Amino acid sequence: MAVCLPDTQDDTPSIPIKLTRVGVTGVKKLLQLERTNKRPIILLPTFDAFVDLPNNQKGVHMSRNPEAISEVVETVAMDSTVDIESLCAKIVDKMMTKHEYAKRVEISMKTDYMFMKESPVTQNKTQEMATLKAKAVGLRDDDGNVKIRKSIGAEVVGMTVCPCAQESVRESDKNKLLEFLDEETTQKVLDTVTFASHNQRGVGTLLIEVPHDQKVEAEDLIEIIESSMSSPVCELLKRPDENATVMNAHRKPVFVEDCVRNMMEKIANKYSDLPDNTLITARQENHESIHRHNAFAEKETTLGELKAELNIE
Repeated sequence: MAVCLPDTQDDTPSIPIKLTRVGVTGVKKLLQLERTNKRPIILLPTFDAFVDLPNNQKGVHMSRNPEAISEVVETVAMDSTVDIESLCAKIVDKMMTKHEYAKRVEISMKTDYMFMKESPVTQNKTQEMATLKAKAVGLRDDDGNVKIRKSIGAEVVGMTVCPCAQESVRESDKNKLLEFLDEETTQKVLDTVTFASHNQRGVGTLLIEVPHDQKVEAEDLIEIIESSMSSPVCELLKRPDENATVMNAHRKPVFVEDCVRNMMEKIANKYSDLPDNTLITARQENHESIHRHNAFAEKETTLGELKAELNIE
């Protein structure tokens, strides 16, 4: 016979303070998402799940969070119409039912994602890695109605070249060339050759809210992030590929701020049909090669505000 044990979570706390987020982190699951006419995607996502806690309740029913995750993961495994942000939204809906006292529920997940690409010159196929991110937040009003907002995102490693250092190298070389060349010939050289600079390994991140009746492809976000830096990176590069990658990157030097602005402009143009209140976050962190610190830039905005800044109708 089952023993009836006390439920201390429902007790009144000695200090009546409301808590914003209480829950679990690091819940790992094996997830297989079926795709129409394509092989399934196998993911090993990590989930964080939180609810708010009223000031008259001692604790949350913690086991209900991983329980909700497990139940939803099992039910969507064979559904080819479900994407990872919708998966998170379903978990939020399930958690809202299990935590009837909660006004706010949040679930986030991240997972490694393998995609195929070709090296720039030899066209060797190589498996590349990105991080997919998804998030959903549910809000319950005083009448018990629940509204859920979901987001999809990606984090990708690329390469950036410092414009400032490159310009200083160019100016130094120009002065050296003028010692034995005339100005016209020197200018031809400057317009022809590629100048050195220091490089960074850049980590770009995009997160965009997805309305319930529309879709944002994670692969498109990966392409936007990569193209916003000086150059993509590639796991397999033969000598001609290495040369092309370095040369192309140095023809497109960008600051960390440029990367964020590039991502935002591309998002505004590609997804201009999304609602104006769509939330967007773009973030770039460059791991410096000649400094001990990193460079960082970020923008959080709505699509409407972004389009107004860029004068996009």
